[in-house]
Amino acid sequence: MLGSRTARAGAGPGGGPGAGTDPGGSPRPAGGTAQAVDTVLAEHLRTRLLEARRADAVFADEVASRVAAFVLHGGKRLRTAFVRCGWLAAGGSGDPGTPLRVGAALELLQACALVHDDVMDESPVRRGAPAVHADFARLHRESRMRGSAASYSATAAILAGDLALVWADDLLTETALSSPYGERLHQEWQAMRAEMVAGQYLDMRAQAAGSSDEARARKIATLKSALYTVERPLALGAALAGADPRTTDALRSAGRCAGVAFQLHDDLLGAFGDPAVTGKPADEDLRTRKLTGLLAVALRRAAETGDTEALAVLAPGTADSGAEDVDRMRAALVRTGARTAVEEEIARLTASSLRHFAEAGADDRAADEFAALVTRAAGTPVPGEEGA
Repeated sequence: MLGSRTARAGAGPGGGPGAGTDPGGSPRPAGGTAQAVDTVLAEHLRTRLLEARRADAVFADEVASRVAAFVLHGGKRLRTAFVRCGWLAAGGSGDPGTPLRVGAALELLQACALVHDDVMDESPVRRGAPAVHADFARLHRESRMRGSAASYSATAAILAGDLALVWADDLLTETALSSPYGERLHQEWQAMRAEMVAGQYLDMRAQAAGSSDEARARKIATLKSALYTVERPLALGAALAGADPRTTDALRSAGRCAGVAFQLHDDLLGAFGDPAVTGKPADEDLRTRKLTGLLAVALRRAAETGDTEALAVLAPGTADSGAEDVDRMRAALVRTGARTAVEEEIARLTASSLRHFAEAGADDRAADEFAALVTRAAGTPVPGEEGA
């Protein structure tokens, strides 16, 4: 389903070095949030794996264990950190484990999204290792199963993603039932799930239609990244603290600006990123002419200036390209000024996000945590560290 198509560097289903970093190599959230949610996830998954084994040992070994390994080995836990920021900004107190459980549910939902996304995009690599469907293809070959390895692996990966979604819903529901604000929490969760499906469908449709519409690209970025990655996690944290409407609205605005900035930064990584850091080829979005904000801006500017060469090489709907065409596309993205324009928009959105968060009335601790998360994930300097 959704999730940034530039992979989070780190371990794949089997674990390994590099787990815990994201595109661009940004560190996991500071202050122990990532480690704390990993502990919650490990405990929850231990129980789920025991349940899976009671159902069937083959299912537990081949599906449930792969899901658990994928969740536990890799990922930056950004969504958990934003839940915590929303909770703190709204004056959250009491059991700090409650926002961690919501964050753990989000990490499971993200696992579903990434597994499904890789099937739909036919992406062989995730987090620097074989994607889940690619690992199922290996299992099919090594077990000498009959039929198509491609069909088997895609179907098995879809089921694995579904299982991650079930586990996410279970954990969120358990948390909501134990919270005095459980109804608000569940309403945010419901809305977020529908938005993520809508964003993924629009993304897929834009690709099939060869769309180059800049407004459509922004809509997809909002649904797939801004709402799902930042705005809804902040609102989930605020709901846990019983936030008033003014605080919640300010946090939503902060999250939407930050989330779009994240997606635009991801667009840049998808075109210019270092595969050794991102964990995936840096030319995938370009080869397929995926509709991104970066591509849409380049096409608009090329049309405005009459740059026919850029229009020809960047045109959506063109067949997958080789290395030489990809180099020409990168040159066009720079020549049209699209790369610079997107970098400037990221900086503007990041500044707007920080202003909106301040309007929520958060204390210094929450504001500092949010600023560090947003500026690093968006690839912009952390306030006060520009000269570092």
